[in-house]
Amino acid sequence: MRKVLATVVIIIILAGGSFAAYRFATNRSLAAETKTPEEKDVYVHFVMEGFDTIKKEYWNALTESDLAGHFDLSIKRALENAGIEPVVTAEPVMNRDAAARSVAAALATATSTEGRKALSLGILNVALYNLQPIGRNGLLSQTQESAFREGVANVDESKDLYHDLGLEKGASDEDVRVAYEKKSAELKKEGTAEAKAELEKIAYASDVLTDPVTKDIYNAGKIEPTAQTDIFGTTLYIKMDRIAPTTLLEFVRRVDGASTTPKLDSMVIDLRGNLGGALDFANGFLGLFLGQNQFAYDFYHQGNYEAQRTTQPKFPELSRYKEVVLLTNNMTQSTAEVTAAAFKRFKLGTVVGTATRGWGTVENTFPLETQIDPKESYLMLLVHSITLRDDNEPVEGRGVDPDVSIDDASWKALLANRLKTPGLAKTVQSLVLNPPK
Repeated sequence: MRKVLATVVIIIILAGGSFAAYRFATNRSLAAETKTPEEKDVYVHFVMEGFDTIKKEYWNALTESDLAGHFDLSIKRALENAGIEPVVTAEPVMNRDAAARSVAAALATATSTEGRKALSLGILNVALYNLQPIGRNGLLSQTQESAFREGVANVDESKDLYHDLGLEKGASDEDVRVAYEKKSAELKKEGTAEAKAELEKIAYASDVLTDPVTKDIYNAGKIEPTAQTDIFGTTLYIKMDRIAPTTLLEFVRRVDGASTTPKLDSMVIDLRGNLGGALDFANGFLGLFLGQNQFAYDFYHQGNYEAQRTTQPKFPELSRYKEVVLLTNNMTQSTAEVTAAAFKRFKLGTVVGTATRGWGTVENTFPLETQIDPKESYLMLLVHSITLRDDNEPVEGRGVDPDVSIDDASWKALLANRLKTPGLAKTVQSLVLNPPK
């Protein structure tokens, strides 16, 4: 187990300073070549670099004609958004050259340098927004990319759990306990709505900073916990609210922490409401069950299937759990859906609940090298690939169907017939009907 834990720690160190390997991974983009006379203008060049990046990196293999037509419509919409009468082109926009001329004609309507910059950003924003799935692609500034980076890492720089308790970073468990008791007593006396909200905040801070697993992770990078555990009879229950670069480590340490609890023979992994996140979690998590360098799942990109493999060795502590149940609902999304689909494919456990949300896209960021603002640079957030279900259909728009659907009137009987571990079916029924808070 110690070897496995060390391997997971290496992943956390590497992931902590960068985006995950697939979700929000930054890829260097070659600046668009000056292929047409119009692209000598930096703003046209900027838009056409975006055109070329979409053609190369977007998940769907668009023909040049289709992409040119898409940009023509985007130009018209961007002009309307700017309150400018759309330009009527004398030729159909059927290829890249015609698209560049259409962009140049639109930008010629702007009356200032700032207007040209705003319009070029507007054209690319509209073009990206309206790619399928609508709203999943976009243009980011460096500042916005940093916010995404923090979101994926589950870091909120505006929060400080030690400060919430009036303590310095690294305070001992005893200091945390004393500070919490003192503050909570004061807040309970106040009895106001504001005091109640503050009480919830310091209770959360105390919970995180007195648990050795979550405290270590928080001290390392202000990363808040994504997993919580409980024990119901002989079942280890692990709830994951979202997936961050530390979630795999949290899972391993939670399972390891339960290794001294006798008679545990089953596990429930609760992915209900899981927002997803860093996709390389799935590669590592599945490896704990399947072993290293095994097929995990496929990406689909421009007509090709790209096999993804596991990155972790088997975790011996999992062998005691004879049956594993995954709980899903219609807000289980992204990486959590990929994980559920793989569990079904490899029969690693039984998926119980409702169909997942159907957000099966993999977004990467691609820097635009053409500079239109000396104080800012931009990146394109593109759906680079889509993920597939256990039946090789796209997750996007469909979701992953459970093995036992609670929408079925006879789901309790189906569950009882499927699960063989004594007491597990009743535990799962209770967790479905009365989710832990």
